[in-house]
Amino acid sequence: MGDKLLEVEKELQSSLKKDFPEFKVGDTIRVSYKIQEKDKSRLHSVEGIVMKIQGVLHRKSFTIRRISYGESLEMTFPLYSPLIEKIEVVQPAKRRPRRARLYYLRGRVGKKATTV
Repeated sequence: MGDKLLEVEKELQSSLKKDFPEFKVGDTIRVSYKIQEKDKSRLHSVEGIVMKIQGVLHRKSFTIRRISYGESLEMTFPLYSPLIEKIEVVQPAKRRPRRARLYYLRGRVGKKATTV
């Protein structure tokens, strides 16, 4: 049963494939996504550090963290969402982090919160 489900999910993922760049935990990325407002839609960009990547195949999602005006903002996006227009890697991680999930960034303030 599990093998058949995995095969169906792989076929589904190939149909959802978008041309997004490869990014890892610790990279700084910019995500442009659509916001629907009544009869209009517009693009909004948010830039931040990738805190975690979770899920497999078409259920993959990622969380980015951004600090703006002293307030932190964490946003989670499904990778294959039709609302995501593009993803750009602004700055790769300076060093490879030793953790898969960078929750320790929540306790940091200022420039220490941006270095991995």
